[in-house]
Formats: sequence, C-alpha cells, structure tokens
Amino acid sequence: MIGKDIRIERIIDRNTGRAVIIPMDHGFSMGQIDGLLDMTKVITDVSEGGANAIVLHKGMVKRGHRKHGRDIGLIVHLSGSTSLNPDPNDKVLVCTVEEAIALGADAVSIHINLGAPNESKMLEDGARIVRDCNRWGMPLLVMIYPRGKGIDPSSPQTVGHCVRVAEELGADLIKTTYPGSPEAFARITKACSVPVFVAGGEKCSDLESLEMIRDSVAAGGAGVCMGRNAFQRENTRAFVHSICRVVHHNVDPKKALEQP
Repeated sequence: MIGKDIRIERIIDRNTGRAVIIPMDHGFSMGQIDGLLDMTKVITDVSEGGANAIVLHKGMVKRGHRKHGRDIGLIVHLSGSTSLNPDPNDKVLVCTVEEAIALGADAVSIHINLGAPNESKMLEDGARIVRDCNRWGMPLLVMIYPRGKGIDPSSPQTVGHCVRVAEELGADLIKTTYPGSPEAFARITKACSVPVFVAGGEKCSDLESLEMIRDSVAAGGAGVCMGRNAFQRENTRAFVHSICRVVHHNVDPKKALEQP
C-alpha cells in the first residue's frame, strides 16, 4: 500500500492529519455556473488560498492545475451525471483509474447516492474502482450521500449508514453530509477507520460555514470537501484561507475571517 500512502500525503497534511479539498466538478452536472467560468483563475485562487487538493473531471485538468501559484493535490473525479437527466442522482463512470494516472492524479473520487433508484449499479461500479485503485496504489475518495424518496438526507442514522458502506466498500477517504450536530458526527467518525470529510452543504454565510467546519473537525472529522460554498464566494482566495486556518490551526471562525 506504499503507493497509496505516498499519494495521500499530497492530499492530507502530514502534521495535522486533515485536509481542505475543493471540488470543482460541478460544471459536468450543472453547466457553466458562476465561479467556474474561468477555471485557470479559480484553481489559482483556491491553491493560493492554501487548499490541499482540488477535484476535477479529466477534461479540466489542462485548464490550470499546477500552472500557477503553489502546488496542490489533484483528485480526478470518475463519476458523472447531469441536471438534465430525469434522475440526476444516477451517477455513471466517465473516467478510469488508468486515465487518472496518465493525467498525474494523486487520487480519484467516485459519487454514490444510497437510496437512489440505481444504487445497486453505483455500488457495483464502486467495487470495480476499488479493485483498480488497490492494483495501482491509487487512493479513493468516495463521496456518498443518502438521497432518495422518503429519505432524510441529514439523519445521523442514514449518514452513518453511508459512511459504513463507503468504508466496507474499501474507500480510503470519505465525503458525506454533516448530520447537524457535533455529537451525531462524533459518533459517526468514532466508528470509522478512515478519514471522514464533511460536504459544504447548502449555501450559507461565511461565518455559518466556518462554524460547521469547526464543529465537524472538533468531532473527529478530517476536514472539509467544499465546492460551491467555497468557489462562489465574493473572494474565493480569502475564504479558502479562512477555511484552512480553521481546519489546520483550530482558529476561531470569527478570527479566521478577520485575517487577511
């Protein structure tokens, strides 16, 4: 597993054991949205803000990764669906582990929606990706959420179920929904043997986002994997810097926002 260990160190800070990951794969599902129109600029802003890694689809790697600013880890996303699909929760594989290796990826990621009509196919695809990742020594980030008819997306029970499925499947890193309280999240992270990251959640104020991140880290979380709540801020670079101060240095959210 030495290959995985080496690559994970490009994503998770070895001193804090935490990471700030900024997914920017949203254009595939949502189109030309605000914040992702100039990919080279936003990647530079995120890297200069201090993020540990970004998530991109394979076709976007050439748009700016490692061209400007400080170095930053690269996670290539293997799953996709669009908002135009009658079932946007149906994620299919659009890239392979081998393609990601050729692009210089430090890790790959897949998306699974538990409770969606095509859950079984997403799990089957996930199992195949795990086998490929183990063969090539490539870390796998599993983004997994409870989504489906009649399912509470933030229930501690369903979020915990998602985390357990990802762990049992063979994930090296897990991203999921914050279940609403530090106590509920602490129970989830304590029962999991791999790093668990919270998603950014619904759009909220700068302070509210940072407070959620602070609470999740205090409850044993490994950091945050935040997309639109980061790159759609008025000043992406400054906000990512504030996130990093909270995650890596345990700075109070209000103080983190005051720093330049």
